[in-house]
Amino acid sequence: MAAKVVGSDAPTDLAVLRAHSSGLPYAALGDSARLRAGQLVIAMGNPLGFESSVSTGVVSALGRSLRSQTGRLIENVIQHTAPLNPGNSGGPLLDSRGAVVGINTAIIARAQGIGFAIPARTAQWVLSQILAHGRVRRGYLGIGGRDRPVARRLVRALDLPAERAVEVLSAKPHGPAWHAGVRSGDLILTLNGQAVQYVDDLHRGLSESPFGEPVRIELLRRTRRMVLEVVPEEMKT
Repeated sequence: MAAKVVGSDAPTDLAVLRAHSSGLPYAALGDSARLRAGQLVIAMGNPLGFESSVSTGVVSALGRSLRSQTGRLIENVIQHTAPLNPGNSGGPLLDSRGAVVGINTAIIARAQGIGFAIPARTAQWVLSQILAHGRVRRGYLGIGGRDRPVARRLVRALDLPAERAVEVLSAKPHGPAWHAGVRSGDLILTLNGQAVQYVDDLHRGLSESPFGEPVRIELLRRTRRMVLEVVPEEMKT
């Protein structure tokens, strides 16, 4: 079957193809935000040329970051134990109901039981961006981060908007966030008033804001809530 590449996105290792056919079977995307460590997952693909192979495992961890062999950083990925081999990349990671919760993307050579998948939420966002703009437009803050839970005692004591936030792991010196006062260890709570529970929420919020205009970021630094204005730049790819 002939297919055409509509667009691709190197930071997530995803691409959108247009198949010149109709009435094709498909699997529905699930909500990867509902995944939990220990949950059963199923990987499908063509490992080493063995078509339609299936392997099972469990979710090991969420919100991982890994660096590819080319040096590209892939953020907010699902780590799981379903065996993967060359040929699994691009294949679906499914939950026990058959919903696609991720797209398998990488393994660690010589390791056992360590596979990675791009969350379905991320895939949905990348799809919408490519269809709308032909590429993924990202606001650049100059930070590296991961989503993490917030202690319930802090949520209640400080009346925080959610029980999850994005932890700033690094702030690039002289980057947009650094200039605004964001530092490593801060927890980003909201972006323009919208709760930020996952890295995808931050990416999505930045994609909806005009580049060059300030965005309001509410963050938690230890036990102090702060509001900063950051002027994001468009990420160059």
